[in-house]
Amino acid sequence: MSSREVLRLTAFSDDPEGGNPAGVVLDATGMSDKEMLALAHEVGYSETAFLFPHKDRENSYQIRYFTPEAEVAFCGHATIASGVVLGRENGDGVYELSTNAGPVEVDVTVAGRSVVATLTSPPATLQPLDPDLVYDILDAFDWDESDLDTRFTPAVGFVGNAHPILVLDSRETLASMDYDYDVLSDLMKENGWTTIQLVYPDEGDPHGRRWHSRNPAPSVGIYEDPATGSAAAALGAYFRDNGIYGSGDHVTIFQGDDMGRPSSIMLTIGGSRMKVSGTATDLY
Repeated sequence: MSSREVLRLTAFSDDPEGGNPAGVVLDATGMSDKEMLALAHEVGYSETAFLFPHKDRENSYQIRYFTPEAEVAFCGHATIASGVVLGRENGDGVYELSTNAGPVEVDVTVAGRSVVATLTSPPATLQPLDPDLVYDILDAFDWDESDLDTRFTPAVGFVGNAHPILVLDSRETLASMDYDYDVLSDLMKENGWTTIQLVYPDEGDPHGRRWHSRNPAPSVGIYEDPATGSAAAALGAYFRDNGIYGSGDHVTIFQGDDMGRPSSIMLTIGGSRMKVSGTATDLY
């Protein structure tokens, strides 16, 4: 087991009681895949990020992400946490990260004790979701078609990870989410999905730019994820391709409220790549 220091932060919140916890190893030079996986398992968060500084390029890193069970190509909340750590260490700037899903820029702004990181995602794409799989998902939640908002067609967003997107008929339906863990886990693993993104537009927002989201993730050993940056970027592809918002529009996604870890994710729609912004705070 490596003795590397693991920084522990929660991303998309300035409150330790909110957001999504992530581990960050600021310099993982020399660590093997086995060591990184073992350390991520020991930390126990949904993802731990391992950074490898490029010696010949300033503010440039390879970054790899491990769940307690496996490596994943990209993780938004661990990228935000990493950006905040880099900002604390090195100040304002644009940090270039090489992920297994492609290059990701993180623009970091430091204002006193506040650090905000904005990542530019890998290309965000959208694919149709087979109607039979929609029924399979609904069955796992003990829902039927009447629980979906008929204005929106289910689809799969992809930003390094695949996220089926379903728009529900009410905030109450979203809040009451419950599901068969084993059934949904098997379905997700069979189809290569990282989370199921269940969303509902905030009816109280006069500008129509706020959405509520829940992301069950049993395929990676998590009942529910409190803040999912890659899913937010995938949702951006859904908004873009369905003409809901256009390039440059800002959308706020509230996630984690129903599980007691409120998170706020700022999404900016792009032509291909999405921008996802947030802060992070230390856990201990």
